[in-house]
Formats: sequence, C-alpha cells, structure tokens
Amino acid sequence: MLNAESLPAPPDLTLLARQIKGWGEQLGFQKVGISDIDLSHAEPRLSEWLRAGFHGEMDYMAKHGVKRARPAALVPGTLRVIAARIDYSPPHAAASWQVINDPGKAFVSRYALGRDYHKVLRRRLQRLAERIEAAVGAFSYRVFTDSAPVMEVELAEKAGLGWRGKHTLLLTREAGSYFFLGEIYTDLPLPVDHAAVNHCGTCEKCIDICPTRAIVAPYQLDARRCISYLTIELPGSIPRELRPLIGNRVYGCDDCQLACPWNKFSQVSAEPDFAVRNGLDDARLTELFAWSEADFHARLLGSAIHRIGYERWLRNLAVGLGNALGALGNVPPAAPDAAKLIAALRARSDHPSALVREHVVWALQRHGQGHGLDCVGLPSIG
Repeated sequence: MLNAESLPAPPDLTLLARQIKGWGEQLGFQKVGISDIDLSHAEPRLSEWLRAGFHGEMDYMAKHGVKRARPAALVPGTLRVIAARIDYSPPHAAASWQVINDPGKAFVSRYALGRDYHKVLRRRLQRLAERIEAAVGAFSYRVFTDSAPVMEVELAEKAGLGWRGKHTLLLTREAGSYFFLGEIYTDLPLPVDHAAVNHCGTCEKCIDICPTRAIVAPYQLDARRCISYLTIELPGSIPRELRPLIGNRVYGCDDCQLACPWNKFSQVSAEPDFAVRNGLDDARLTELFAWSEADFHARLLGSAIHRIGYERWLRNLAVGLGNALGALGNVPPAAPDAAKLIAALRARSDHPSALVREHVVWALQRHGQGHGLDCVGLPSIG
C-alpha cells in the first residue's frame, strides 16, 4: 500500500503553465495561452446566429448547437483550454491587391497557398501535448484544429491571444490576423491568462470593403453571403446575384483582412509547409481552368484546396472567368484576351458535371457568348 510519502508530488501548475508556453514557442507557435471553459457569454449569440440561418448549408453548425459553447460537454472532464496561434502569411507571395485587381488572374486566400494547415497544426499540437505528458505523466487531453464544434476565437480571446475583430476573426496588435488557431482541451487545472482587450475602436473598414456585404453588423457574419463560404463550403450552385461580386476570388477571400489597419503588423511565416506551391499566388484563371482532374489531384493533394474537390474548383474558376469577361465590357470577342477566356470556357461547356456546365454557361453569357450551348439537365438560365 502506498503511503503519502511515496505518491508523486503534484505538479507546480504555475510553473507548468510557463513551461507549456515556452515549449509551444519552441515548437513553432507564435503564442500560447490558457483559458477557462466558461463560454456562457457567447452561447446566446451563437444560438441567435443559428436561428437567423447565417450558417447556410453548414448543417454541422446547427447539429452540434450549443455544444460549441460548452467544452466539457464535448470532452467530459475538460477544465482548461490551451490555445495556440501560428502565423501563415507565406514569404515571397505576390501582393494580394495586385492579383485581385487583375481580372485575368485567380486569387487564392493566402492561408491556402501551401500545405493544409489542419495537418500541420494537429501534428504540432500533438507534440506539445506529448511534451506535457512527459513532464507530468498521463493526463486527459484532446487536440483540435478547426475539426470539431469548438469556439476557437472565443477561447483564444479568453486565453489572451487577441480579440475578436468586427470581421469575426481574431486580431492582435503585434501580428494582425494572418494566423491559424489550435486548441488542446485538458483536465489540468492550470492558471488562466487574462482575456485580451478589444482595439477595433470605431474602425469599420472590414465591413465597408466586403464585396458581398456579408458582415451584416460589427462582429456578425452572414456566411451565406461570404465569399469564403460560397467558394469553399457551399456544395451546389453559387447564387447568381452574388457571382459578379466574387470577382476573381476562386478560393476564399481576404478583403476584410487586407483592409484591416492592424495587418500592417502581420508577420511572414517561417514555416516551410506554408510556402507557396504550384504558383497559386499569381496564377492565371485560364491556366488553372485547363488542369485535368488528374492535374488537380496531383498538384493539390495535401492542400486545403483539395478538400473542395475538382468539381467545385472548376465551378469557382468558371465564375472568375465570367467576371473577367464581364470586365472586358464591349471588347470584341476576337480580341486576344477575350478569345482566350471564351475558348477556355467553351472547352468545358460539355463537362459531365451539370454544376460546372451551369457556371460555364453563365460565364459565357457575361460576354454574350452563352446562347445556343447544350445545357441538358440544367435549369432554365435566363
């Protein structure tokens, strides 16, 4: 029988919290903080957001409901959340506005130019958890990287990593918003950090610049209008009235971040996994639209983009090509730029996917070229 003297001494939790933050920085995180699990202040807003239908077709958001605001309901025994952030802005990427303002190019949200962040963060957080385990022995934990009903911005704010901006993303004074978040739910009763202070003030530049007016009020996003939702989460047809507003943004949208004054302090990532791949920072729409399905899988396997699949990739590019044609206005169809765009679209006009064909026809109609195409199986497009 063990006596009190033979039992292992409980860990010094204050020291352990400092060590965890240091280990996190050694593993490549820019900052680590610790939060309690009381999200009662956020639960009514979450419920209201769901009732308004702002989650669109992201049914999993409604399925989990308020469990997002109750960490211990998701992982029983959870007492604390270790929150971490890691910068993702890739070095040597083409200037975002330069790409967005060139209708013939494809803009990809800067977080998606390299390796899929889910894999990178999950592996890094797991290593941090194992480091803790080596120091204190077995403990209960679960790692999350945007992969479960977790209110990561709320938790990161409580952990002192930053504050929720009016565009709903986390912001920091020292690094803007170009970073990923990840969490470790744990039963360790660690001391918690002070919540961050909001520094948005009266600024509403993120709201004013949104191309589709998706930020319907400060701190409130209607995902159904958000370009990131439309090009990534939405499985079906993009609403016709929103297609012209998307421009050449074929995967995600960074406009609200680009407009934010705090992002002048954003940091370039030193992570090789987040470096630009396949020239996606400055590629032409016609070049990407010409990729075969085999090309898509070979080049984008392991990236966040690969998760949307080839069909949605072509759908998004077709919208971008249509907007490029629209930007040409009354330029004759035989003009070099117009001819290339039209030829690229016509090459996909008989694509097996009705979703792709629908968006190709719409794109050609932007320049008066869509009439007379075979749209078998498509709804009336007028």
